[in-house]
Amino acid sequence: MLQRIATFGVIVFMSVNQGLAQLLLIDIDLSEQRMQVLDSGAVTHDWPVSTARPGKCTPTGTFTPYLLKREHYSTLYDGAPMPFSIFFSGNYAIHGTTQTDRLGTPASAGCVRLDPENAEVLFNRVRELGKEETRVVIHE
Repeated sequence: MLQRIATFGVIVFMSVNQGLAQLLLIDIDLSEQRMQVLDSGAVTHDWPVSTARPGKCTPTGTFTPYLLKREHYSTLYDGAPMPFSIFFSGNYAIHGTTQTDRLGTPASAGCVRLDPENAEVLFNRVRELGKEETRVVIHE
């Protein structure tokens, strides 16, 4: 028997006998500049982020990460460091930032910036579970 659960706009199916499916949900709220991480349905982290500043855009929707890079440097923005990058759409990634004083406010060119320690925790969990078991949901 399957039970349908709506979580942050994503529908997760679970077996009543087996418990919640192994899914990592990364929910990013642009209006609040916050990220919640749900691991198998339970909120495990709630962190401030920085997304697109005025004139730039962070894509909205539901994404599956396609690339993980522990050490990445931007090819678009003067080699800016992007540690623990989780690429989810084109050149857009969730990654650590050196501008931690800007977290909680729109400050990026479109990526989702995190404190580097939080980015490492998230990166390691995505790597452990697998990209195919991870969803990134970005909404207003």
